[in-house]
Amino acid sequence: MNIDIGFVLLQYFCLLFSLCIHEAAHAAMANYCGDPTARLMGRLTLNPVKHADPLGTVILPLFMMLTSVPYLFGWAKPVPFNPRNLNNMRRDPMLIALAGPGSNLLAAFACALILRILISIFGLQPDVQIAEILMMIAIYLIMINLLLLLFNLIPVPPLDGHHVLEYFLPPGGQRVLAQIGPFGILIAILVARPWLSFAMPKLQYALLWFVTWGQEV
Repeated sequence: MNIDIGFVLLQYFCLLFSLCIHEAAHAAMANYCGDPTARLMGRLTLNPVKHADPLGTVILPLFMMLTSVPYLFGWAKPVPFNPRNLNNMRRDPMLIALAGPGSNLLAAFACALILRILISIFGLQPDVQIAEILMMIAIYLIMINLLLLLFNLIPVPPLDGHHVLEYFLPPGGQRVLAQIGPFGILIAILVARPWLSFAMPKLQYALLWFVTWGQEV
């Protein structure tokens, strides 16, 4: 099996940057909602050293890249917050949770805008190598940020989606959700493939339409 190390490193750094955006957004929202815990711990930053988890940020993503797994994802260290410091102890955990996937959605749209500008200037098949590399980076960032967005919205602990679901549940439902916590990652892995297969193409199509609208394909 031939492995393009440059290709792997480019993908990995795009993933690393996207994870940092996600976690820094959690920290920024927590700080905005009244809890400075993450900011004081240095998590309000794009520095990957502050967010890296050995398994989820290094080992698993590189293994998936080197073995050509169809979907690439990873995770960073969770951003802590103290509910007692929040302005609204019921609402704000949901806002903090949504900030991560929301930042990935904004990053994907920003990269789609950059890609559209590059295509407008250089065309769909640029002769300039630097333009081709920039387009490749923009495409990787779009794909990775969409994957992080969709995966983290799965509503099971410890993923961000569970805080959103928890906000709308009565106390009994919240207790049930908490009880499945130890099995959350396993459930997420089981539902990830059908969920991504359903939602990913729709988001890709929407961004592809935006990127290529008015261009000769």
